[in-house]
Amino acid sequence: MKTAQSIRNSIQSMPTEQLFTPAHFAGAGSRASIDQTLMRLNQTGAIERISHGLYMIPRTSRFGLKTMPSPDAVAKAIALSEGATIEVHGAEAAHRFGLSTQMPVQPVYNTTGSSRAIQFGNMTIHFRHVAARKLALAGRPAGQALAALWYLGKDEVSAQTVRQIQARLPAEEFAALVQAKSSMPAWMIEAFREFEQEGHHHG
Repeated sequence: MKTAQSIRNSIQSMPTEQLFTPAHFAGAGSRASIDQTLMRLNQTGAIERISHGLYMIPRTSRFGLKTMPSPDAVAKAIALSEGATIEVHGAEAAHRFGLSTQMPVQPVYNTTGSSRAIQFGNMTIHFRHVAARKLALAGRPAGQALAALWYLGKDEVSAQTVRQIQARLPAEEFAALVQAKSSMPAWMIEAFREFEQEGHHHG
């Protein structure tokens, strides 16, 4: 029963709240024996099954309550297992930049992977497949800014929007955003061009 032992050892060396999928243990044994071991560990409470094929090592609070990881952590683990790139959905990003008051009720992520919904506790995390160019800067503040711009769209994005984003981003992130013009549509580039021209007038 080498499989179970090697999976157990591997799990023991992981930090609590670490998320993993059966693929994490590829090489420990056959897929069936890996699934079986995980099922057994789940029954004993050593690991917690969060949703289909996604597990975590539960962290127990001093009151004996298990704490759940954040939707962000779950989304990242799922993306990692798919080899996909993800970024928060534009509506959430626009909200974070103070560009929109609308908040998605459930967490939504744009992904280069497949579109799907994952049940997580009493929440559903949605993944929406988008073109890779929309996720050009994913995983960093500039990527969130890009997601916000895509979400707001042609009619809402102006030099003023760019200025608001600049005010909220560290200088190097704003520079990275400006440099990502090759993945922007014409209307977005136009807003940046106007923003840059205004800058010259004031200077």
